[in-house]
Amino acid sequence: MTQNTTTKEVLAEALEDDTVRIAAMMLGIYVVYTAVGGVLGLSTNGIANTLRRVTFLTSVYAMLTLALNLQWGYAGLFNIGVTGFMAVGIYTTAIFTRPSVPASEEVPLGFGVPGLGMPLIVGIVAGMVASALLGFLVALPALRLRADYLAIVTVGLAEILRLSFKSDALGSFTLLGTRLGTGGGNGIATPTNPVRLIFYKTAEGAGEPNGFGASVFSVMESVGIQSSVVVSWAYVVVLAVFVGAIYWLAMRVGFSPFGRVLKAVREDEDVARALGKNTDVFKIKIFMLGCALMGLAGILWRGSQGRVYPDVFQPEFTFYVWVALIIGGSSSNTGSVLGAAVFSAGLWEGPRYLNQIVTNLFEIGSPPSAFDDAVAPILSLDFGPFIAYSVESLRGTLRLVIMGVVLIWLMQRHPEGLLGHRKEEASAVDLSVRKGGGDVEGGGDT
Repeated sequence: MTQNTTTKEVLAEALEDDTVRIAAMMLGIYVVYTAVGGVLGLSTNGIANTLRRVTFLTSVYAMLTLALNLQWGYAGLFNIGVTGFMAVGIYTTAIFTRPSVPASEEVPLGFGVPGLGMPLIVGIVAGMVASALLGFLVALPALRLRADYLAIVTVGLAEILRLSFKSDALGSFTLLGTRLGTGGGNGIATPTNPVRLIFYKTAEGAGEPNGFGASVFSVMESVGIQSSVVVSWAYVVVLAVFVGAIYWLAMRVGFSPFGRVLKAVREDEDVARALGKNTDVFKIKIFMLGCALMGLAGILWRGSQGRVYPDVFQPEFTFYVWVALIIGGSSSNTGSVLGAAVFSAGLWEGPRYLNQIVTNLFEIGSPPSAFDDAVAPILSLDFGPFIAYSVESLRGTLRLVIMGVVLIWLMQRHPEGLLGHRKEEASAVDLSVRKGGGDVEGGGDT
């Protein structure tokens, strides 16, 4: 009994550490997905690829929720145009890094549209700067109005950008004698994934593996994992490093004097202004930082895909980022990462996995194409078409319904998020405890 109590105390104490919480969450996700993969009869390569996809999505959403938390959780800035800043980041990077072509040469509209021919690192920095400057232009007029105007401006801007990138007018054009373009609806090629250089002699195509790559591929293929999955996992590890760096940056911002002013602005802007703080400047700075990180997330998200096109930046993507942030709890950086993990593994990939489980274990027949055809047989107590339609919908519409139900349940039962009330106060010290003992509510000594 004593030993069990001690074990529980040790576990409870360990889970107080935010790093342990995140590691425990990811370990739990891996165990569940591996077990389900075994039930489905997936090969080792299939399970490894599934875990890679879950980790990839978790990393991307974690970067976005951390950036959004800087704006909303720390400063109360309502940004619902996340996709717009992501699009600017990756499109700027692509335009900067695409090979240049003389203006006299004809280039067909498509994702092979030329660019400025600059190095990758220049393109990444340019993408982040472009996203930050766009954030500055958006925030400057909107912050002088009510907070909800910023939300209206950002969501409108994101859709305007998506349609602009899609237009033929910007698909290919000449600027100061240089051929540029977004590729229109066909999109534009993104830079070659530099992680491939770890395993191959060149980053282009499949290529011939170098000495390190040949050794790693040989070991992994002996356990049934293909070389393409190994390379993809290496890219995911890079993403995880970026998540760690952004998390560290967010924590540093939160506990700095700059961050304390932001939290004061969030809690009572009039008081912060009365203390001599130019609140507009603080809000614009943190908004630009958040937008730059969203641009970086866009670059890393599409950087390994080979191309980017406008329709991947649909407005609902911003809604998904907000759902992840709400699940974890705003004003909490750890909650942002946990929310991203729960959203990616549970609400996004989970229904798709559930669909595979049901279709593998049960004979449910072909689903009807229309909802009416699925519901009508219920009147004759034939539930088969409705079940088949529901299972098939787990990949699309029903997944959104599940997401909405979970969100409503969470807002009712745990409005503060998974980690409970972790909101960082503006003060650097605990104001509930008075000097000399006692606390404010308890009427301690003064």
